[in-house]
Amino acid sequence: MSTLATTTMSSRGQIVIPENVRNDLGLKVGDQFVVVAQNGVVILKGIEKPSMKDFDALIKKARRQAKAAGLNRRDVAAAVAAVRGRK
Repeated sequence: MSTLATTTMSSRGQIVIPENVRNDLGLKVGDQFVVVAQNGVVILKGIEKPSMKDFDALIKKARRQAKAAGLNRRDVAAAVAAVRGRK
């Protein structure tokens, strides 16, 4: 079910998400959002942190791809150092 509410933008461009909307969506202090503006519509989309299980799966995939490409830890460390401006 949709929740309908109104809000007003401050002089600093800030808006308050009404309490009933925050409660319905389970929003908490510190939650982050992507802001999309298109054709006069502003959309806030909550950003969810990946779970450790999802992160572990991503790391395993990256390691498999690195191994398939013939990379080792020294190669990765050298690439990171090069990007950071250290040689």
